[in-house]
Amino acid sequence: MPARRLPVRPNLDQLKHQAKDLLREIRQENPGALADLQQFHPQPPEPARAKLADAQLTLARSYQAPSWPRLVLACKLIDAIWRDHADAVRELVVKHPELLHQQALVRLDSNWGPPLSYAANLGRDRIITMLHQLGATDLMHALDRAVLQSRIGTARMLHRMLGSPTPPPGALGSPAYTLSASGTALLFELGAPMVDENRERYAPVDVVLQSDSRKPDAKHQILEMYVQHGLDLPETPMMALHRGRIDLLEAHLQRDPNLLRRTFPYEAIFPPELKCGVEDLPRTTLAGATLLHVCVEFDELEIARWLLERGMSADARAATDADGFGGHTALFGAVVCYANFWMNYTGGWAHNRKPMDSPWARLLLDHGADAHARASLREQVWTEGRRSIREHRNLTPLAWGRVFHNQMVVSEPAMRLIAERGGGA
Repeated sequence: MPARRLPVRPNLDQLKHQAKDLLREIRQENPGALADLQQFHPQPPEPARAKLADAQLTLARSYQAPSWPRLVLACKLIDAIWRDHADAVRELVVKHPELLHQQALVRLDSNWGPPLSYAANLGRDRIITMLHQLGATDLMHALDRAVLQSRIGTARMLHRMLGSPTPPPGALGSPAYTLSASGTALLFELGAPMVDENRERYAPVDVVLQSDSRKPDAKHQILEMYVQHGLDLPETPMMALHRGRIDLLEAHLQRDPNLLRRTFPYEAIFPPELKCGVEDLPRTTLAGATLLHVCVEFDELEIARWLLERGMSADARAATDADGFGGHTALFGAVVCYANFWMNYTGGWAHNRKPMDSPWARLLLDHGADAHARASLREQVWTEGRRSIREHRNLTPLAWGRVFHNQMVVSEPAMRLIAERGGGA
């Protein structure tokens, strides 16, 4: 198994430093470095005799590259695509034609694809055209990636290059995952099917509802497109929230005056009949949540403001199970939710990074949320594909943020604001 994964935009200078650090650790007989040497070097030398070339080979193979020169090639090719240097890409591919059909990121599990598809992710039309002329054949995958990344002009060009085919079944899944409203609209324009010959649904509602993307406006647009193309969605308060339809929520509230105090099982938020699966994202659990809790997780600020204006308590609590877990307020979600990932993520593909702020903690505290609220919570932890559960009793929102295992979904700005308002552990 590979020990490392190249980021979307690898940095060759960083890799060179990493190789030098690895060599130093090998010579110091660091246990982790020695384990890498034994696992990835085909003929591991004695640690004291290791050279830079040994560390480079070990490092390259830990990234799934067969050699250090191949890893260097990948970095140079990707950098040229990012910089839109078509001549540099051509020079590399002409000298190394095998690159045309190999994963740009080397690793086999990369969905960014070979160089042409990689370029489609970035909308590099000149490079796409040139690579196709040189013999690249991954046009369909490139089209899928362009749609997924909302590169609509690039997607139209690739569609023409393919001979303007009808999008295949399942094509709607990629823009559903990234919540690309423009990509979804393009696929419908090109004739993407909603159902198969047996009237089975192709529209990936489950992907839209359970995507780790957080773009509420785009999510609303995609669900409305599905409805406009004939999809029937459940007429429930939670589906109205997913759709961003305050008018439908208002109608539900008129029929059910207790709506703002209701809690909802996980299955009401993510209906199994729409093929939604189990809860697996790192976050404050949504099982037994109120409408306000769900708003926090999915960044639905406008709906949350409407709920609070209509009289919902900022301290409305989730349901408590038979073992006493749950009962948390939405403020716990402001501290730990997946929406915070897009604020904390600083990787090479962080163009949608959110500002370091906590509008949710501010909104809830300004509406009277208790900074000292306590609850008992279970934390779901995934390690190498295996799930374990950690149990925490009698936590405050601040304590929840401090103990949560995945700090990428914890909001430091929310914790600072709660502390400023008198909250403690």
